[in-house]
This record gives sequence, C-alpha cells and structure tokens, in this order.
Amino acid sequence: MFDSLSLLLLAYPVGALLVWLAPRADTARGVALAVNGVGLALALLLLVAFDPSQSGFQMVERAAWIPSLNIDYAVGVDGISVLFLPATALLFLGVNLASWNSAQQDKNKLPRLYHSLLLLQAGATLGVFCAVDTMLFFLFWELSLVPFYFLVSLWGVGPHRGYAATKYTLIMFAGGVPLLFGFLVLAFNHAALGGAGLPGGLSFDLATLLATPLSDRLEWIVFLLLFLGFAVKIPVFPLHTWLPLLSMEGPVAVVALLTGLKLGAYGLLRFAVPLAPDAALHLHWLLAGLGVFGLLYGAVAALAQTNLRAMLAYASLSHVGLVLLGIASFNLQGAQGAVLQLLNFTLVAGGLFLITGFVQHRLGSTDLLSLGGAAKTMPLLASFFLFFGLAGMGVPGTSGFPAELLILVSAIKTHTGAGLAALFGMVVGAGYFINLYRRAFLGPVTNQGVASALDLRPRELALVLSFAALILIFGLYPAPLLEVIRPAAEAWVGRLHH
Repeated sequence: MFDSLSLLLLAYPVGALLVWLAPRADTARGVALAVNGVGLALALLLLVAFDPSQSGFQMVERAAWIPSLNIDYAVGVDGISVLFLPATALLFLGVNLASWNSAQQDKNKLPRLYHSLLLLQAGATLGVFCAVDTMLFFLFWELSLVPFYFLVSLWGVGPHRGYAATKYTLIMFAGGVPLLFGFLVLAFNHAALGGAGLPGGLSFDLATLLATPLSDRLEWIVFLLLFLGFAVKIPVFPLHTWLPLLSMEGPVAVVALLTGLKLGAYGLLRFAVPLAPDAALHLHWLLAGLGVFGLLYGAVAALAQTNLRAMLAYASLSHVGLVLLGIASFNLQGAQGAVLQLLNFTLVAGGLFLITGFVQHRLGSTDLLSLGGAAKTMPLLASFFLFFGLAGMGVPGTSGFPAELLILVSAIKTHTGAGLAALFGMVVGAGYFINLYRRAFLGPVTNQGVASALDLRPRELALVLSFAALILIFGLYPAPLLEVIRPAAEAWVGRLHH
C-alpha cells in the first residue's frame, strides 16, 4: 500500500517547476490542474493506507537534516492530521479551477508565476500537517508565507493589496518569533535533562519532546510562547486585523485558502496543548474566554458589513472562536468537534469564498450596492451560496451540524456559561447571513451588470457540486471521519488528564 508522505510533499514543488517548462503560458493552468489532481490522488491513497485503530504517528519517514543540532527531516500523520491532507489538496484543486480564467487575463503578471506559486503554497501547507520535527514544522510554517505574499500583492483585487500583503507577512513573521523561542526552550530543556535517563543533546523531535518532562515554570513559558505564535494565525481577537483587510484586498480565490485552512488552530491542537498540558489546563478560562469573545465579536461585526467578502471574513473569525471553545473543553467530544470543524472550514468557508470569487469575476465587485436580485440571473450560484451558508450555520444534514453539536455539548459540560454564550452567538450568526443573503441575492435587479451576468459555467458547477456533495455526505454520516479522529483524540485528551 502507498505510504510515502515525501512523495506527496515533493509532487507540488516539482509541479511548480513543470509549470515553467510547459510549451505555452496558457497551458500552465492545465499542468497545474494535473499536478493538483495527482496531489489529491496521493493524499487519498495515504488516507486509505492509514490505520484508524492506531493512536500514534504512522507512515513516519526520517532522515538527518542538520545532524549537529539533532534536527531531522521527519514526517508522519495521526488521526488528528491525516484527514487534512486530502482536504487541503481538494481546496487547492478548487482554487486552481476557480481562478482558471482570472489568472490568465493579465498577461503581464505571468500566469505561470501564479500557478507555480499556488503549487508551492500547497506543498508548504501540506508540510505543516505532516511535520513531526518542530524545526521542520517551523520551516514549512515560514515557507507558506512567501508565495502568499506575491499572490496577494500581484493578483489582489483591491487598491491596497500591496499594503495588505506586507502587513500580513510581517505580522506572521512576528508571530513566528515566539514559536521559534518556544521550540528552542523545549529543545534546551531536553538537553538539560540528558542525565536523567533521556538521550543527551538537543532534540526537536515531537515524540521525544512529548516524553520529556517540563518544570511548571517552563511549561507556562512554553505554552504562552506557542499560544501567542499560533493566536496570530488563528486569528484570535485582537490579533485579527489582517484578516478583514486581506479579504477585501487579496484575490478572492486565494483568500479561500486562509479561511478554509486554519493552520493556527491546528498548531494549537498539535503542539501547544500536548507539549504543555498542565499550563493549558490552568489556562482553560483564557482559551474558552477568547473563543467565546471571538465568536460573539465576529458575529456582531459581520452584521454591520455591506460586502460579501467582509462578511465572510468576520464569519470566519466567529467560527474559529467555536473551535477554540472546543479545544478548551479538553475532552474527547471537544477534540473531535474541533478537528471536524476545522475540516468543515475547508469545504464550507473555502467554498463560500470560491463562490464569492465567481461573483467578483462577473461583476467586478462583491459590495451589496453592486448586487441585489442576483438570484434572478444567477439562480444556481445563488442556490449554492445559500446552501454553503446554511452549512456554515450548522443546519442539520450538513457537515457543520455534527461538528458544532460536538463542540457545544462538550462546552456546556465544562464551561456552561461559555457554551450558552456560544449558542447565542450562533443565533446572531444566522441573522447576519440571512440578512446579507436577502440583500445580495433577492429582490429586484438594480444593476445592469447583474441583469446580464451569466450563471455558473460547467467547470464552476462541477466544483461547487463536489464540495456540496461532501458537505451532505459528512453531514448525514460523519461516523467514518470521527472514527479516524477518535484514537488520536483520546490520546490527546489522555495527556491532559494523566
């Protein structure tokens, strides 16, 4: 059975090179599509080869990278990370299809460069989910910022796209500083305990660091450093200011990657909590409080928006607050719900931004003043936008329902007040979506651009249909996903209650 994570990670940078070797610039998108298709196939093969009954890391590949510092190229997956591989590959394939024509329009901006940058971004993102050496994780974490900077600054749709790209990149680099310090503290602590029955020297291996004891003081330092680094990326209020700006200025299809892939929340699950479990338990109130505040703030802010992209940015902030609340519950249901909700973002939040990109491409704007009555001329687009929005609200039958139900049940058991506040925030969330949908898609047609707009093309329809089908399948029958997540989630909870 196929079990090479390295082949999956290598496929994307090799694909980026092949894009430049294509005979004509207009064939670059076809090459990129083929590479994304191969990446999705490899990710699905890895998922088939994965043994869901095991809680530890599987398919581990290791080679010396910087031997003098005991830093290895080490990759592997467990039940928490393995599902993100096909989800990530699918979203990048969707972005490739969604920007099929828009990236070709300005020949001065090199379609080859656009598609090669997207492939490099995909490779770095998958590396974040696969790395089991903290320095390798940090490498992929930082590498993922570089392609995104150029994608936003060169292909953004707003007048301040250069500023938005620079602000995002600098904030993320700043967030990487506490991450690096946190990993170094863990490595030096392991070296200091070399005489206490542990292998001597520095260690950046995740499994080794999980088995290395930390003093109470160091544990608090490590947790706060890692939490700060990941909070910038999640984003947690008040570190969220880059998200609405980037949503308005960046290329809409590419912003789908930010809202659909919450790497900061994954990092919190994978590193911050299990590496410093006692400090995390003591600070449960901080995680739950930030989660609920972000949920309510995002929902209320979304109510005030008059642009689809701005509304979806604040909705994303609100939804990730629910994930924080699930993590702060520190029980099996909360962990499963958090992972399931992060996977759900890939389909729902990513899908909503891709559909919004179709609107932007047709009308040149996603502001409500430019819309109104769009359901009359674009009924398929309007219908799928409504369906994805209902999934984001957690309507039963969609993938959002089991994820939100698990999180709410776990939160009410452990943080009753926060859980009830989250319920209120979800009601507000339903209000902002329905209100904006009514103003954008229903009523009379007031814009000539809307009156002459084309509905979804076959390529676009196939894309949203595939996302919608998965949302329905995993909404009606989430058990297979939950069974993959369960053993690793039980081990994750076990570290907190040892």
